[in-house]
Parts: sequence; C-alpha cells; structure tokens
Amino acid sequence: MSNSENKEARYAIIGFGNFGQALAKVFARKGIKVSVATTRDPESIASDAAEIGPTIIPTTLAEAVQADVIFLAVRFDSHADVAKALPDWQGKTIVDVTNAYGVSPEKLGGQASASVVAQAFTGGKLVKGFNHLVAAVIEQDPAVQGGRRVVFLASDDDSAVAEIGALAENLGFAPIKLGRLSEGGLLGHAHGKSWGQLIFKDLVKFD
Repeated sequence: MSNSENKEARYAIIGFGNFGQALAKVFARKGIKVSVATTRDPESIASDAAEIGPTIIPTTLAEAVQADVIFLAVRFDSHADVAKALPDWQGKTIVDVTNAYGVSPEKLGGQASASVVAQAFTGGKLVKGFNHLVAAVIEQDPAVQGGRRVVFLASDDDSAVAEIGALAENLGFAPIKLGRLSEGGLLGHAHGKSWGQLIFKDLVKFD
C-alpha cells in the first residue's frame, strides 16, 4: 500500500467546479498540497488554482489518480468516466462528495448512490463525506464561535473512514461517523428528488 506510515499521503481533487474549488480552499488554508484535475488540460484551470494558493497544483487526470486519497468532486453521472482512469484502485481511498439528486432509485438499483460509485472504483476504499454542505459553506473557515464545523462520513471500510476522519480533523473540521453506506450513511444521501435528513444541516461541534 502506497500510503505507508512513514510517508505523507498525497491528495487530489478531481473536478474543479464550485465544489472542487471550495475543497481546494480548505486544503490551501492549512497549507496542504493537493493536486487538482479535470478531464480538460491542466492549463484551463491553472489561473483559478493559482488564485487559491501555491499548494494547489493543476495536473492531468492521469497524474491526479496517482494520489493516495482522491476527492471525487464531479457530477454523479461522471463518476464512471473517472473510474476508467485506472484499471485497479487498490490502495487508494476515494472520498465521494457527489450528490445524486434527481437520479431515480431504479437507476441506482435501490442502493445508496455511494455504493454504486464504490462498485465503479474496483479495489478502492470509498468514503461518503463532505457532500452535505454547499460549496459556499464548505470553503469557510471551519472554526466557528469556539467550535468546529461538522462533516459527516460514512463507509463500509473502517480503516478508510478512520483515515478520512483524521484528515478532516487536520483540515479543521469535526468529523462525525454515520456508519455503513446503507445504514447511517443514507442520512447524507439524496434519494431521487428528496434529500437525506442531514443534507444542508450546517452543524457545529463544541468539544
């Protein structure tokens, strides 16, 4: 596994719309280097990346997927295209920040949308998280009136959710684990044309 104890994890954000840029600002605030990529040429996002900060590195999709932890900040319908960038995602953690609002439950086979995403990333470990807030809120300083802004995490892999929980703490957030994707994780999913009960809830945790 590439993400060993004695080596810093490498991070990437795939998708550089409003939400991808908001996540990049979160990393930049803490001075953590992160690669950013779209399906387009890196030059097309270079000026936006430079505006956010020097630790935001525009790369190609092929380079970005070499990271250890990959934030999937594309439209839900585009996840399969990203998954094709590697034949095997073994050793990688994918953080699914997509929202499948408006996608019919039938199209998802009655599963949580993150379970469908997980199946596309063969061999990878998937965590659903950071998706319950809008970009304009996620990009704000998570330190709020003596507390920390909450992010919800759900996964079928305990090691992956622990890893992303630690990252969320490093980024200044208070992670709350909801359990498996098909259990508490459903609270942070869109279901057809309705939202899970925790979507858009901007909560602050006081230690």
